[in-house]
Amino acid sequence: MLSRIGLAGLAVMGQNLALNIAEKGFPISVYNRTVAKVDETVARAASEGGLPLFGHRSPQDFVLSISRPRSIVILVKAGAPVDQTIDTLSRYLEPGDAIIDGGNEWYENTERRIREASARGLLYLGMGVSGGEDGARNGPSLMPGGSHQAYDNIENILTRIAAQVDDGPCVTFVGEGGAGNFVKMVHNGIEYGDMQLISEAYDVLRIVGGLSNAELAETFAEWNRGELESFLIEITADIFGVRDEHGDGELVDKILDKTGMKGTGKWTVQQAAELSIAAPTIAASLDSRYLSGLKEEREAAAKTLEQAGISSADFATFRSVDKKRLIDDVRQALYASKICSYAQGMNLLKSKSAEKGWNLNLGELARIWKGGCIIRARFLDRIKKAYERNRGLANLIVDPEFAKEMVQRQAAWRRVVGLAIEAGISTPGMCASLAYFDTYRRARLPANLVQAQRDYFGAHTYERVDRPGSFHTEWSKIARQGRAGTGIRS
Repeated sequence: MLSRIGLAGLAVMGQNLALNIAEKGFPISVYNRTVAKVDETVARAASEGGLPLFGHRSPQDFVLSISRPRSIVILVKAGAPVDQTIDTLSRYLEPGDAIIDGGNEWYENTERRIREASARGLLYLGMGVSGGEDGARNGPSLMPGGSHQAYDNIENILTRIAAQVDDGPCVTFVGEGGAGNFVKMVHNGIEYGDMQLISEAYDVLRIVGGLSNAELAETFAEWNRGELESFLIEITADIFGVRDEHGDGELVDKILDKTGMKGTGKWTVQQAAELSIAAPTIAASLDSRYLSGLKEEREAAAKTLEQAGISSADFATFRSVDKKRLIDDVRQALYASKICSYAQGMNLLKSKSAEKGWNLNLGELARIWKGGCIIRARFLDRIKKAYERNRGLANLIVDPEFAKEMVQRQAAWRRVVGLAIEAGISTPGMCASLAYFDTYRRARLPANLVQAQRDYFGAHTYERVDRPGSFHTEWSKIARQGRAGTGIRS
């Protein structure tokens, strides 16, 4: 019997996704260049109740074992390995067959591969897969984009293996071209911001509030029962309770403070700059990861500046605080900051969709992020409803419901940021979110002065508020004449 679908690339994500597909009753063929991975996956399928999963050791046998029109998911490292895998499998594929890349790929690579596949008569999908290894095995959030026909061919599989929420499976056809990969990239950028904001909340509570890891675990667990309910808050509560098996105390305190990254956050910030979309919270999270990597420099700076008069002990002892009030203030600051981070990501998606003609449905994207993915959170349902109320919504923070919440939380938000600044604790994500909010809500900004400066030194011209057209002023000449008339010397 031929398999319904194939999967090539059997690292952790590939294995788990293949087992998920097989568990849902779809016979699946698997292949990996390293034969041991094939054997390992087949053994796992057998040990989990004899799932309909069939291993193949040659690319030809693998491809020919799949029923037509064939659909093959590729889960290998982004970049050249994807092209190599496609080249290997394409020798045995026939017109009408489809390739689905499930990796974190740069969207323009996907668009190139769509064109190349089309020239061979093949269909192509670039599909974001979020949820990590647990999501891949038990239900991820899936973001496929590219050929609608390729999606139609496996829609029944994707809707079964995706995470399931109250309003359906966490999968939708995102759009044409590289839309699926782009949406997953922005999802990861929002994830960067989310994680940074949570780490800042932890830092303020730990240093200013003096909370122990047990108190932090209790606090985050409590937050996870309210408006902040989310996967990241849930796992953060768990982390604080894990003891160090190699010594005293909790493991979190023994982990080196250097953050890794795989590139999607950087791509998000680069795309925001290309599209002139403000994404300061996501950018701040990326900068924080860069600075975390300068561990030796930071240690040296701490010593030098301590000798100059700034003691790290000042962080914890600068003044007493009401711990209960601080916890509640930080909760509100975190919530408001997160709304700004999601707003920035959604605006980036909206701008790219307009540029590429993807017609992205932002409410539907919020819906499929409600389950399976890393940024799944209770308030995504409210984001979905905001875009259902107004699909052309300019910014999440001006949705009537979110606007009320931002106003209600701004006092606590400002107290937390001010307290952190006073204590010398960096909260770049929260500060960036607050600055974004304060800038966006102002009807008039000091940009008029910047425009005057640009016109002064570069004759870039400016517009006026009281009459139409572009204007240029000979600022230096007029200023000299003015000083001459008053007898003032420059």
